[in-house]
Amino acid sequence: MSAPSTDHISTVSIPALRGDGYGNYRIHLVGNSGAGKSTLGAELARLLGAELISLDQVLWQPGWVVTPLPEFRAKVLAAIGQNKTWIVDGNYHTRLGTMVDDEATDVIWLDPPLVLYFPRLFLRTVLRLLRIVPPCSPGCGESFRDVCSSNGILWWCLSQHWKVRKRQSEAYRTDNVWIGGKRRRIGGWGGELKSWRSEVEEMLTVGNVE
Repeated sequence: MSAPSTDHISTVSIPALRGDGYGNYRIHLVGNSGAGKSTLGAELARLLGAELISLDQVLWQPGWVVTPLPEFRAKVLAAIGQNKTWIVDGNYHTRLGTMVDDEATDVIWLDPPLVLYFPRLFLRTVLRLLRIVPPCSPGCGESFRDVCSSNGILWWCLSQHWKVRKRQSEAYRTDNVWIGGKRRRIGGWGGELKSWRSEVEEMLTVGNVE
């Protein structure tokens, strides 16, 4: 999948973030595990002064205890209902459906090549095993046995790459920013993401000046 042609882009001004027209941005970051959602979410939270809501941390209780579905959904609804601006990091489509997407002003799909982000996920996993970086949710440490199992994050990443791409591609096709929708795909090897982040910073700077 590729972005629209440069001829089309040159004639249409698309803001880096849509927002609600009143300076509020409700952003849902989607993509496969390791695609960069958490890193981008932290950056956007800093730029917007917004709360970053990690769905991993909402779902997983200490000891890898799964929050029951009704409670999980209620917690997510409460979290996104507290502020006019927020960033949600995570998919959980089977549990939440389109709940977060429906409330979002912007859905950012991170879709870098697997060969680019899988090594980053592998490194992050090693650092978590060594307790150098925090786990995905407090009290949810990982072991070598867990990581190497069919339920581990590395296998999950490999097995979900094409499934996530298929699901997000279908949604993007009918709801992307180039046709007036709320979804933006950011792929490539890093240049596209860097350029978009610069556009966000410029947009917010101009908005603050105005």
